[in-house]
Amino acid sequence: MKKKVVSVLLAMSVMALAACGNTTSGGDTGTQASGGASSAQEQPAAAESTEQTQGEASAPVEDGTQGVTDTEIKIANTAAVSGAYAPVGVPFNAGIQGYLNYINDQGGIGGRKITFVHKDDEFDPVKGKAYLQEMVEDEKVFAMVGHFGTPVVAATVEDLKAYGIPSVYFATGIGQLYAENATTNEEGYNIFPVQPIYTTEGQIMVARGVGTFNATKIGIIYTSDDAGKDMRDGATRKCDELGIPYVEEQVAAGAADVSAAVTSMKNAEVDFVVVAAIQATMPTIVKEMAAQGMNVPAITTYVNVSPAISEQVATDIKGKFDVYGNGWVSYEEERADNLALYQQWVDAEYAMNAYAQTGWIAASFFCEGVQRLVDQGKDITWTNYMQALEEAPIQNPFGGMIDYANGNRAGTQVMNLSKINGDEATGWELVDGLRTMDELLGN
Repeated sequence: MKKKVVSVLLAMSVMALAACGNTTSGGDTGTQASGGASSAQEQPAAAESTEQTQGEASAPVEDGTQGVTDTEIKIANTAAVSGAYAPVGVPFNAGIQGYLNYINDQGGIGGRKITFVHKDDEFDPVKGKAYLQEMVEDEKVFAMVGHFGTPVVAATVEDLKAYGIPSVYFATGIGQLYAENATTNEEGYNIFPVQPIYTTEGQIMVARGVGTFNATKIGIIYTSDDAGKDMRDGATRKCDELGIPYVEEQVAAGAADVSAAVTSMKNAEVDFVVVAAIQATMPTIVKEMAAQGMNVPAITTYVNVSPAISEQVATDIKGKFDVYGNGWVSYEEERADNLALYQQWVDAEYAMNAYAQTGWIAASFFCEGVQRLVDQGKDITWTNYMQALEEAPIQNPFGGMIDYANGNRAGTQVMNLSKINGDEATGWELVDGLRTMDELLGN
C-alpha cells in the first residue's frame, strides 16, 4: 500500500518537468506535485528558449460583473492542447472541466453554472498574450483559471495585473507570482497562485533542514536560472530569519562541472545542503557531492521528485548520504475521498493523471471563492470575489491549506517529504506527511 501511495505521489511530481520550458527568465513551468504521475521519461521534452513577449500594458477593466449573468459565470484559460505539451495541457483542461461538470450537475453555484472557455496557445507566449487580451476584452470572462506554463505566464503576468482580473492557479512556480503583502494589483493582489512558488519552497527547504535534520549551518547550491535564484532567495531569507549561518554558491544551469561549488560546501563544513536546481543540473550536483565524499543530507525541489531523476543518482549516493525532495499533494487519509470523487467526474484514462488532478485543484479553488459570495449574499464582482478568497484559508482537495489573507500570494506552503530509496519502481519513498513551516520549526 505504501509503494502504491508513493508511486501515485511521484506522478504528481513530474508535473513541472512536463510543462517546463526555458525562457529568457529561466525556470520551468510545472504542474508538478511530487507527492506523484507517470515517469518523467514519458513526458515531453523541454521547449526551446523563447523570448518573453513585451508590449503595451493592458488597460484596466472596470470592476463589475463582467462574465456574470443570472445563469452563468464565464471563466477561461489559454493552454497548450496541441504540439509537444498537449500531453500536459489536454488532461489539465480536462481536470478543470471535470470539476465544473461536478458543480454544474448540482445546479451550479447559486443557480449559476460555470462555463469554461479556452484557447490553444501552443505554449507560445506571443499567442498566449494575444489570447489573454481576447478572453478579457472580447469574451469578457470573469476570471482566468489555470493560467498555463512559464513562457506564457511570464509574458502575461503584468497584463493580468494591469487588467485587474482575478487569476486563480498558475501551472508554474516562477517568482513573479510571489507577494507577501500585496494591496494593489500592481503588487499582484489579483494573483492567486496555488502550486508551490520556488521562493516559498526555498523557505520550506530551510525549515526542513532546521526542524527535521537539526541543521546548524546550511549550504545552498543554486543555478543561474530563475528557478535556482528564486529558491536561493527563499532559502537565504529563511536562514536570515532564523539566524542560521549559510554558505551559497551559484552554478550555471546545465553545468557539467560543479566541483568548485561542492568543494566550497565541504570546506565550510555545512551539515545540510539545499540543491536549488531543476532537471539536468540537480543530478550533477548530487553526484559531485558523492564524489567528494560529502555525507550530509541534501534536499531538492518537488520538480525533481521523479524516477527519471532518482535513477541517475541512487547508486552514487548509496551508503553515503540521503537525498530528499519536497511534495505538495497527498492522497492519504481524508483526501482519499476527494480522489474518489475526482475519479467519478473525469474520463477513466485520467483516473490517476497528475495533470488532470491539478486542473481539478485549480477549478476547486476558483469555485470556493464564488461559493463564499453566494453564502454571504454578496454580488459577484471582482472586488468582492478577491476579498472572499482572502477571508479564510482554502483547502486543497489533495493537499494542505492555502491562506491568501493580507495580500499573501505565496502559493502552497504545506509540503511533504520523500527520500530516494533506489527502488526501481518508484525511486522515492514518502518519509513525512504534509507540514507547514511553523509545524516543522515547532512553532
